[in-house]
Amino acid sequence: MLKKTFVLVLGVFLLAACFVWAGGGSQTAAPEVSGGDPDIEVWRVFANGEKDITKNSPMYNLYKEKFGVGVISPYVEWNGGVAYLDKLNMQIAAGTMPNVFLPWNGNEADLAKNGAIADLTDLLPKYAPNLWNLIPQSVWDVVKANDPTGKGRIYWVPEVYRYEKEWGLIRTDWLEKLGLQMPKTQAEYLAVLRAFRDRDPNGNGKADEIPTGGRAGARWMDHLFNMYGVAMYEGYPEWDIYNGELTYSAVTQNAKDALAFIRQLYAEKLIDPETLLNDKPGWESKVFANRVGNYFHYTWASYQFLTNIYQTSGVKATFGVLPVIQVPGYEGKGFVTWKPIGPPSLVVSAKQDEAHLMACMKLLNGLGDQSVWSDIEYGVEGMNHTVVNGKRSIIAPNSSQQVLLFHPFDLWGSLDVRVQLLEESKTPDTEWMFNQSIKQVKELQQYIHAIAGQGLPSTVYTDYPDIQNHSIWQEYASKIIIGTLPVSAFDEYVERWNRSGGAEVTKRAREWYAKTKR
Repeated sequence: MLKKTFVLVLGVFLLAACFVWAGGGSQTAAPEVSGGDPDIEVWRVFANGEKDITKNSPMYNLYKEKFGVGVISPYVEWNGGVAYLDKLNMQIAAGTMPNVFLPWNGNEADLAKNGAIADLTDLLPKYAPNLWNLIPQSVWDVVKANDPTGKGRIYWVPEVYRYEKEWGLIRTDWLEKLGLQMPKTQAEYLAVLRAFRDRDPNGNGKADEIPTGGRAGARWMDHLFNMYGVAMYEGYPEWDIYNGELTYSAVTQNAKDALAFIRQLYAEKLIDPETLLNDKPGWESKVFANRVGNYFHYTWASYQFLTNIYQTSGVKATFGVLPVIQVPGYEGKGFVTWKPIGPPSLVVSAKQDEAHLMACMKLLNGLGDQSVWSDIEYGVEGMNHTVVNGKRSIIAPNSSQQVLLFHPFDLWGSLDVRVQLLEESKTPDTEWMFNQSIKQVKELQQYIHAIAGQGLPSTVYTDYPDIQNHSIWQEYASKIIIGTLPVSAFDEYVERWNRSGGAEVTKRAREWYAKTKR
């Protein structure tokens, strides 16, 4: 078990976790633009089934009221980012890119070099001072240093993670029913998973419980990798220090040993046999159906899962934070991956007139105004939340809602403001759920480890898309887990990864790290 990591290596490129956070005080209005503001089109992440935002719709009106600018957002299928990127590339090629959008898979580098996205260096302080002041200068320094044009400019607004949100949650009501303790060692964890498989903890007599699992591409089961010290974030391997050097975690002995363990789980039917076929709705539907004993997701959002479990089964489930499991030979080496400096969150099209550009700046300034965050997170009354005895209560996401396009608490907020929102959301009927979310997100922080590769620029992957997309890793990892390939094929994978550009990417990454560490 690792102690909570709050002090990072200081330097231009690494964020100090204990930075001073701008907030609480008065917010700044961006300079007014004459002539009124046009609507702008914004693309971000939709969950399957959510409705788009159209002109004069409820969410459009909310954003118009809070930000002073109309936001329109068409539904774009996400599918792990693949469908989203395909559609975005089509729009870019057609010269009709959105006014503001989420870049994906490193495409912000090419867009910046090609002049397709706006240089925000001077625009943000002048027209979006709330957002500019909200993000620490040390983070802006990282963004400037990672400018793909090499000129030290700012082309995107980054996410900043002041605390970690995601980890493995385990059904503690199942543990209690079966007379089991929270597992701490791998042997204890295996015993718990076997009991979940064999002893009908949900009590429906169907023997349909799924001990644990994840999604396609060996993703969203980080708890199974992190116990081996494999830096992994939402199923994507990350860069950290191994044997004294910055290294892609998926080419380490740690990763090989983790795959061998997950292969054992698959052979024993201790993970969902459809893990490598599951998409997001497919996997989450199994959790909602009261069938899954241990899953990886947002700890603060467990109330949403608890709501769905209760609605589908009538069970008031309880979750607990799974400790970082102690593995023989890896004692004390496991951790929860934490990246204080997150990926690019928003970019602005350079291919628009001044009126639309200034409307984009007004939106960014509004997003930095913490006084409206709660209203943005709660969304529209009757669609995203209800009011009970004068208190707002969040309605779990569903297909009847328009998308909640912005989550500034997630993008730039602190643990304290997240907990405050959860506290405000309680009602007598939902307190049991929100109390769990609060406890879980707080408890998680004791296990986090800030990885050395945070802030690594996407330009290290230039000319090597298969390395950037993790496609070689996903191919071999999936086949090893299901037994199509032996564990020994991992060595073949490492050789292929290096030949396919991994060796060059590693060289670039280590050069970047050598310049940035202090």
